[in-house]
Amino acid sequence: MPGFNVELQMRVEKIAGFELHNADCLHVMQGMEANSVSAIITDPPYFRVKGEDWDNQWDDANHFIEWVGQLCEQFQRILKPNGSLYFFASPQMAARVECEIGKRFNVLSSIVWRKGSKGRDVVGWAQKAEKEALRSWVAVTERVIFAEQRGDQYGDASKALHKEVYAPLGRYIQIERERAGLTRNDVEVALGFVSSGDPTRGTALCYRWEEGSSLPTKETYDALREVLNKAGGEYLRREYEELRREYEELRRPFNVTAKDQWGDVWDFEPVMAYAGKHPCEKPQALLRHILYASTKPDALVFDPFMGGGSLGHACHETGRRFIGVEKCPRNFEMARQRVESASAQLAMFGA
Repeated sequence: MPGFNVELQMRVEKIAGFELHNADCLHVMQGMEANSVSAIITDPPYFRVKGEDWDNQWDDANHFIEWVGQLCEQFQRILKPNGSLYFFASPQMAARVECEIGKRFNVLSSIVWRKGSKGRDVVGWAQKAEKEALRSWVAVTERVIFAEQRGDQYGDASKALHKEVYAPLGRYIQIERERAGLTRNDVEVALGFVSSGDPTRGTALCYRWEEGSSLPTKETYDALREVLNKAGGEYLRREYEELRREYEELRRPFNVTAKDQWGDVWDFEPVMAYAGKHPCEKPQALLRHILYASTKPDALVFDPFMGGGSLGHACHETGRRFIGVEKCPRNFEMARQRVESASAQLAMFGA
């Protein structure tokens, strides 16, 4: 596979807590700590969509997909167990990209970004082309593959996530039950979930609590505390709201309301042409939509193809931390200036 030949300076800039790398992203990711980033949001090369060298560096589509697999190998390593991956792709390659991502991640959605008013891209050659001569449907959309960590070799995302993320809360309930000298069956009979003392029955619900796959309701938690305390002693001293907040903190963030675009078709206007615009720049409204939905304030967001720095700009605006990598020195300088400018504006207004 031919490389994208540029003279790399392996430059690193730190601006207001942000970290920007002029380097090859695979090299940078190999040096990053495992489970260190909360979200990976990236707009990589699409494969022969743009006339730029960086989009035409592969001999064929198979080599491009092989490269996507190399990215995903590192993504899987550096993304936290409760992290999110957003991977932009062209309509032509989206299906193959999604399949490759699915080898290592649990794909949740293939989002369609409908660009421009009423689903039509308001810029580009297609507006001027003779429609009758095109011989195919004009692409006025892009895809965004949304995925979470798969977690284990068997592909059971939920069980793996429970073991890695939710288990500490479940162990707390289990330890308190065992400390009180009660079995799971004892607890479920005492709570009235089953009417029989048969030890082979009635353990499913309590087991789900203890493995971390669910939490009891507040009413059930209070009743469970009362059952354990009857055994003599003081158990489950942690308040339910404290336990619930910790549970929510460990879950994969996803915060979308009825006021947001909550479906898998998004309408955002593309970025109009301006001097110095990156050819693949994504609108700030779209990037903020992703950040607010799938990250929390101060989360560490990683973009291995930061282009002109639009995601870094959005992270500044939303109070997220950012690590960005860009191989092209010219684009890196654009990104550096944009992030520096955004930081200066926030400092000027005391944000």
